[in-house]
Amino acid sequence: MRIAIVTESFPPDVNGVTHSVARTAEHLLARGHEPVVIAPAPTGAARRDIEGLPYPVVRIPSVPLPRYQGFRLGVPTTTRLAGALLSAAPDVVHLASPFVLGARAATLASRYGLPMVAVYQTDVAAYARAYRVSWGEAAAWRRLRETHNLAQRTLAPSTRAAGDLIANGVRRIWLWGRGVDAVRFDPAKRCPELRRRLAPDGELLVGYVGRLTPEKRVELLAATSRLPGVRVVVAGDGPARRQLTQALPAVDFLGVQHGEDLARLYASLDVFVHTGSHGTFGQTLQEALASGVPVVAPSSGGPVDLVDSGTTGLLVAPDDGDALAAAVAALAGDADRRRAYGVAARAAVRRRSWAAVGDELVGHYSAVRAQSATVDLRCAS
Repeated sequence: MRIAIVTESFPPDVNGVTHSVARTAEHLLARGHEPVVIAPAPTGAARRDIEGLPYPVVRIPSVPLPRYQGFRLGVPTTTRLAGALLSAAPDVVHLASPFVLGARAATLASRYGLPMVAVYQTDVAAYARAYRVSWGEAAAWRRLRETHNLAQRTLAPSTRAAGDLIANGVRRIWLWGRGVDAVRFDPAKRCPELRRRLAPDGELLVGYVGRLTPEKRVELLAATSRLPGVRVVVAGDGPARRQLTQALPAVDFLGVQHGEDLARLYASLDVFVHTGSHGTFGQTLQEALASGVPVVAPSSGGPVDLVDSGTTGLLVAPDDGDALAAAVAALAGDADRRRAYGVAARAAVRRRSWAAVGDELVGHYSAVRAQSATVDLRCAS
C-alpha cells in the first residue's frame, strides 16, 4: 500500500508524535509498503541534520509556534498540500495527531474520497489550558471532533484518551498503543560510571525524561528533590527549562539525550517519575519499564494503562508533588521492592514491539481501505 502520513511534527523535533511517525514509516518500509511523510519544514540548519531518510518526506512551509520555542506549525496552503497528496497517490492517509496541517489534509482527503486513519496523540485542549491561548479548550475540542470524524477510524493510545474522545463527540474509535524497543532499552545497560557521576554519594537516582513545557508539570519534582538521600535528574528540553532550573535548584538538568546515552540513563535510574497528568500515552514510561525501572506516575491519562500500581510501579493522585515524593520515599526505603517492580516492569513490556503494533496499524489501514471507495489520483484532472 501507499501510505501518506501527514504529521504536525517530524524530526528534527523531539517528541512523542515524531518518534511514533518515524517508527511507523520505518515499519511500513520494512513490510514492503510505500510511506510518504508530509510534515512542516524545519529551519534550514535543522534540515541538514535529517537528510538521507529511506522514504520520501515532503516539507510544507511552517512558522514558529507562539510560546513554544523550537516547534513549528505547518502552514497548510491548499495548493501545496493538495499537490503533495495528489503526488503521493495514497491508498490510505494517516493523520498523525491532526490539528492544523492534519486538519486541512483531512478536509482534502475527504474531498478526494481517500480513506483515512486519524491517530489521536496530543491533548490539544490541555495545551490550550496550560498556555492560556485565546481560542480555549472548547474550540480545541470542536476542531478535533470535526477533524477526527472525517476519518473512517480514530486510533486512541489509551483507555483514558478514548474516553475523552467519546465524551467530546468523536466517533469510530479503536485502541492502538505504541511500541517500545526492548533491545535498546534494557536493564543490562545500567552503567556504574554514570551512576557515580550523577549520584556521587550513592544516592537513590530518580529521573524524568521528556519535554520541558508547562503542561508536563515538571516543577512537581520539587518535593522529591528535597528528600534526603535522593538525587533527581531531568533529561529533555523545552520552553520551560529556564523557569524550571530556577524552581528546582537541586535537580541536574542533562539536556536532550539520544540513542545509547538515553538507554544507559534509563537503565541507571532507581526510579522513574512521570509528572504530567494530561498525557494521552507516555512513551517514556514504556522505555523506563523496558529498562527494568519502577515508575511513579499520576493515576491519570496514559499511565493508568501502562503502570500496574503495586506491581511495576506506583500510581498517585494527579498534580500532587507531595504524593509523588511520598511514593519515591516508599521505594527508596525498600530495595527488594524496587527490584521486584523492575523485573515485573521489564516482563510487562517485552512483547510490545514496534513490529507488533506496526502490523496492527497496517490492519487498520486495510480495514478502512476495504470499506472506502478508492480513487486513483494519478488519473485525476
